[in-house]
Amino acid sequence: MRCIISFLLASTAALAEVPAVVTDIPPVQSLVAAVMGDLGQPVLLLDRGASPHSFQLRPSQARAVAEADLVVWIGPGLTPWLEKPLANRPKTAAALGLLAAEGTHRQEFGATGATDHDEEGHDHHGTDPHAWLDPDNGRHWLKLIAAELSRLDPENAPAYAANVKTAAAAIDKAEAEATAILAPVKDQPFIAFHDAYGYYTAHFGLTLAGTVALGDAVSPGARHLAALRDSIARGAAPCIFPEVQHNPALVAQIAEGSGIAVGPPLDPSGSVLEPGSGLYPELIRSLAASLAACPP
Repeated sequence: MRCIISFLLASTAALAEVPAVVTDIPPVQSLVAAVMGDLGQPVLLLDRGASPHSFQLRPSQARAVAEADLVVWIGPGLTPWLEKPLANRPKTAAALGLLAAEGTHRQEFGATGATDHDEEGHDHHGTDPHAWLDPDNGRHWLKLIAAELSRLDPENAPAYAANVKTAAAAIDKAEAEATAILAPVKDQPFIAFHDAYGYYTAHFGLTLAGTVALGDAVSPGARHLAALRDSIARGAAPCIFPEVQHNPALVAQIAEGSGIAVGPPLDPSGSVLEPGSGLYPELIRSLAASLAACPP
């Protein structure tokens, strides 16, 4: 009996030493969950189906951030609502900003060429924060997450390292499947709701011909919509795609009578996918499947 009690106490102590991790968006939570494996489950702040650009923390979530051993997030360019809670943490508290991390591939907005101002004076420029849509970044971030977890929890470092290899293999497989799915439409430009796909299009050799909105949280002005309709009339792309966090009515209105086909809604942050370690590779595959589903 004493042996059993000692084993249970030792197991509980080992489990308690695993860092408590909080993440901002589903792809980040997925990567962290893959690295942690059976050792623990990272908290996901973003509600299912919510947009990362307009989210607000609940008090319970703010407490989770304050009490976490490690916070892993993209950065203020995507989830600025985490800046203040992170600033209120002790200076020694661990946080990993993936977009700013060394070795991360970063690129500027402007893949669509739609960088002019709309009527409200907004534009879309600077570093594009949607860097998780490049599988190379996903694989690199696995190593960064494992390194930080191993620093906080050296006893489980071998498990984290092993999990990185498994997770990277899953990304490799999803990338190969996405490449095969996209092959028939690789030379087919498309129009998206907003410019969130630059990393994905660059990685897979696709062409984003335009966007409905100029920015993540910016309503398109009349001048921009008129220019987009003219572009569609000139045959800029055969397909236009709505987005899961946005009302599809505007896309339907733009497409009406234009001859352009409307594809299934895209979900760049995996907000409607099942959270967990499998979400990231599924996101890479599902975007490919959605883009390939629109008829030429």
